[in-house]
Amino acid sequence: MNSPEQLTVDDIATLAESVDVECKAAQGRDGRGELPDDFWKSYSAMANGEGGVVWLGIEEKPRGRFRAVGIKDAERVRKALWDNLHNRKQISVNLLVEQNVQPVQVEGATVLRIEVPRASRQNKPVHLGSNPFGGTYLRRYEGDYLADDEAVRRMLAERVEDSRDDRILKGFDLTDLDMETVAAYRNRFSAVKPGHVWADLSVMDFLERIGAFGRNRDDGSSGLRLAGLLMFGRAEVIRDALPNYMVDYQERAVAKTERRWIDRLVPDGSWSGNVYDFFRRVYQKLTAELKVPFQLQDGQRIEDTPVHEALREALVNTLIHADFSGRVSVLVVKRPDMFGFRNPGLLRIPLAQAMAGGTSDCRNRRLQTMFQLVGYGDHAESGLPKIYHNWAGQHWRRPVLYQLYEPEQTLMELRMASLLPADAVAELEAHLGARFANLSEPERLALVTAATEGVLSHPRFREICTDHPSDITKMLGRLVKDGLLVSNGVGRGMVYFLPWQDRRSAQLFGAENGLLPQDLAPLPPQLSSQPPQLSSQPPQLDTLRPELGTLYLDWEQLSEAAQRELADLARPVSQQARTAQAALRAVVFALCRDRFLGRRVLARLLNRNPDDLLKRTLNPLVDEGRLKTAFPSRSDPRQAYTTVDPHQSTPNS
Repeated sequence: MNSPEQLTVDDIATLAESVDVECKAAQGRDGRGELPDDFWKSYSAMANGEGGVVWLGIEEKPRGRFRAVGIKDAERVRKALWDNLHNRKQISVNLLVEQNVQPVQVEGATVLRIEVPRASRQNKPVHLGSNPFGGTYLRRYEGDYLADDEAVRRMLAERVEDSRDDRILKGFDLTDLDMETVAAYRNRFSAVKPGHVWADLSVMDFLERIGAFGRNRDDGSSGLRLAGLLMFGRAEVIRDALPNYMVDYQERAVAKTERRWIDRLVPDGSWSGNVYDFFRRVYQKLTAELKVPFQLQDGQRIEDTPVHEALREALVNTLIHADFSGRVSVLVVKRPDMFGFRNPGLLRIPLAQAMAGGTSDCRNRRLQTMFQLVGYGDHAESGLPKIYHNWAGQHWRRPVLYQLYEPEQTLMELRMASLLPADAVAELEAHLGARFANLSEPERLALVTAATEGVLSHPRFREICTDHPSDITKMLGRLVKDGLLVSNGVGRGMVYFLPWQDRRSAQLFGAENGLLPQDLAPLPPQLSSQPPQLSSQPPQLDTLRPELGTLYLDWEQLSEAAQRELADLARPVSQQARTAQAALRAVVFALCRDRFLGRRVLARLLNRNPDDLLKRTLNPLVDEGRLKTAFPSRSDPRQAYTTVDPHQSTPNS
């Protein structure tokens, strides 16, 4: 039998920056080792996310500091694990095989390493007990949190529906479609496939052939599919089936993370608002200023370039993978320095697998087919690799593909900048002088990435640098120790900034790059009088109550001066991974004095999970009469909080 692998606590810390890690002392009552009850929450949360590693016999106190306490009877703990993995009253599915559970020597102590893989969507939600509602956990920030019913329902839908747009819609028919869009699609089809037998069919027969209309073989029902409504419907009718449906394009004049735009396209009543028309209009806007070199093929000028192709693939991918029932919009942004694409919903396969190509699990397969029939969108398994290949051919920075979990969304950023742009190098030389030139090549690349992208993370740098992950961790640590980078967060959430950078500008969209705003920017004045069904946000999200004044539900509503003031007030909590509840309450009370702040604003200021903040701090303060709400219903999406009495003393418990 092979001897256990030998590691140090520094190796555990290194691993924690690249994968999700949870450490549990697992000592048991007799001190010989026991499988902790809360292990199953971590198992569920990791399986429902990107997977992770649970270490039994390692203590993490404080956050980010590891100590090997060991397990004296590791075999007993391992047996308890396997017994419970096959008990459906304990956990819904066993995802582990023998090599996932191994004893490891960490500084002389025997610990158990349990590698929890990401569950396939067919196995989600992974839950405790027999009921997914109330037994499903998600990995958020520093811990495992109970999933709300909406998240569970979304996972259940993803599990049973291979294609989310295949559903036959009752009560919808041909009159709900925009016939100008259908005609434009048919013209494109005839141009791409001249002489095709479908070109001369009637409108209804043609729509049946391409999958817009169909039949449910299980119950015999037939009619308009959701894909047909999305592709060709009118926005106000699409919202009857999908109340959260929203597509949004913004062009911004400057390379900054701000919401000001010079051109915008949203469903405002002046056009159909459907997916196909959105694609046609937005693609023209994205490529309007692209330079096309003079090239001939068979005597004809080629108007297409690898950049055109990459943008077309990115736009199609955004639409065919979107969860149109999600809580955020499809959003496409054009800036002088980059293009950004956001779709609601997470990737159905692991991020690395999606980037490598060869495997696809498209959320809207009918939409995908309809785009492919008119020459848009590559084969399912090669779209993303083509985007990466074409962007690399321009010697630009590698595209950024990442996910945010609250609310669920997938983002891609295509930056038109070289790996070592001259302006970033000049900035670093101006601040660091000869120190910059004396750094190693990976160290210079790390600083340039932070300067160019506004923030640096371990996963992002691994995409750019070929060094081993542990070497990257050590290098970033040296740069922090030498004062060349400033770190924020712990473990997998660790990010790095240049000392002189304004961190807020890099955090307008979670803790990552900050291209896209978390919510839609305000509509232009000429659209503000549109009826509710055509507005960019549902009317229940209005943020004004005359008797209360402005409710600050989003960060961008605050002036820069107010943002700085509140950030200073929040600093005692925001810069600490863990804070005593009394100190957290004190800061919340200070932030809410004389103003109404929404949960997202407070969570951002405090660097805390919004749901956890609501459950553990905001609701108890309301129950105690220390905070008051703007609206009677606790679940109102406009909810904001203020102090009951501005002159009241600060709560301490």
